[in-house]
Amino acid sequence: MRRLSWLTEIARPEIRALKAYEHAVWEPGLIRLHANELPWRACGDSSIAGLNRYPEPHPHQLTAALASFYGVGPDMLLAGRGSDELIDLLIRSYCRGGQDAVIICPPTFGMYAVAARIQGARVLQVPLQRDAGYRFDPVVLGEQLDPGVKLVFLCSPNNPTGNCLDRPAILGLAHALEGRALVVVDEAYVEFAEAPSLTAAITDHPGLVVLRTLSKAHGLAGARCGALLGHAAVVALLRKVIQPYAVTQLTIEAVFRSLEPAALQQSRERVATLRAERARVAAALAESDGVLKVWPSDANFLLVEFQDAAAALQRTHAAGLLVRDLRAAAGLARALRISIGSCEQNDRLLSSLRSPQ
Repeated sequence: MRRLSWLTEIARPEIRALKAYEHAVWEPGLIRLHANELPWRACGDSSIAGLNRYPEPHPHQLTAALASFYGVGPDMLLAGRGSDELIDLLIRSYCRGGQDAVIICPPTFGMYAVAARIQGARVLQVPLQRDAGYRFDPVVLGEQLDPGVKLVFLCSPNNPTGNCLDRPAILGLAHALEGRALVVVDEAYVEFAEAPSLTAAITDHPGLVVLRTLSKAHGLAGARCGALLGHAAVVALLRKVIQPYAVTQLTIEAVFRSLEPAALQQSRERVATLRAERARVAAALAESDGVLKVWPSDANFLLVEFQDAAAALQRTHAAGLLVRDLRAAAGLARALRISIGSCEQNDRLLSSLRSPQ
């Protein structure tokens, strides 16, 4: 039988020994005179449960619904305020300040490094290979490992390059690091890709953690709800650290609405429309003067390199559009990241970049 105690043994000793906060008892069928809440709703409160009441401390019904949606058991899912909170929880739980480290593969999502540095953890960088389409090399990554590495963050599809990372390479890395470190795969954009989620691989690779979010494909960026999927031992450890009442009542109600069949069908249709628009915009940009390269994308954005990125930025801004300036990032001195919008918004973008210099 495989020894899985390492999943928590590599965490911070203080977290392993931590006794979680004891919140007020959750018995919604009783009149609540135990949590120091106001007995009346606020003016304009149209929520189902009432915002004068605390939400469920650790939302079991929401957890069960999301677990069913993502195809895991409820003990394998932790809901939080977007992927950002879950990234922070992982680093705070596994990395001792001044001792432990995380590995990131730039160019990639900036919050991995920010959260690690806030915690005082070292940040080791293994850049993606630009000449190979921003592929990551597990051999090179393995050469950077030291005993302090507790978390390896991979983003697939990767932000800002848009490409999916190699699935066998990720799983091979997770297998190689068993007993030493967790491999965290951020799948914020996976709904826009052809490749399936790695969630089903968690059973055979207990050191694999997958991050999902409702911010992108489900249109709930403002609600802030993400999900961490992992082995039950990892989830139980993080549950001791996450604040009670982390997910608000309005978010809980919004998520339940988004998981209704009609809403899911609408989401699938919108993803299909966006993917078609992504192909159209990419092809048009590739033919535009001043565009050096449009990188292939499995996400809801395009990484585009320009002869003069500053001029392109000015032209899109003059058209009333904001795109992401990436010129300060290593290796992206001529790059902008452009989100795929509605058909009309995309037409405005293309028109702005076709305008005379």
